[in-house]
Amino acid sequence: MPLTVKDLEAADFGHWEPLWQGYLTFYKAIVPDPVTRLTFSRLTGGRVGMGGFLAFDGPAAIGMVNWIMHPSCWTAGDYCYLQDLFVDPARRGGGTGRRLIDAVYAKARASECSRVYWLTHETNRDAMALYNKVAEPSGFIQYRKIL
Repeated sequence: MPLTVKDLEAADFGHWEPLWQGYLTFYKAIVPDPVTRLTFSRLTGGRVGMGGFLAFDGPAAIGMVNWIMHPSCWTAGDYCYLQDLFVDPARRGGGTGRRLIDAVYAKARASECSRVYWLTHETNRDAMALYNKVAEPSGFIQYRKIL
C-alpha cells in the first residue's frame, strides 16, 4: 500500500503513543504519562497552535511529527517549530521522514508562517543526512536553563 500522511486526530492516540515512546527512548528521555496525555490533548485539541501528522503504511502507523506555531519578533508571519519527528527504525530510509517534514512545510505555508525550524542532537547523524537535503543548518547553538 502507498504511504499516506494524515493530520493527527483525537482518535489517533493508539497510533501516536507507541511512536512517541519510541522517540523518547531514542533520546533516553522520560515523560510521565500525564504529560504525554496532556501533550496529545494539546496536539489534537485545536485550542493552541500545536498539531501533528501521522504516516501510515496501510493500517500501520510508522512515523509521527509534532509541530508548534508561535509568533516571532523578527517577522510578521509566525514561525513553525517542528518539535518531534520519529519514524519506526525498521522503516527508515524509505522517505517517511521527508514526507512528514513536507507535511509540516505545507501546513506552515497554508498558515502563512515565515519559517519552519527544528533542532536535533549533534550525534543524530542519520537524521542530519536527511535534514541537510531539506533545510539549511542555522549555525546557532542552543542554550537552555531547566526551570
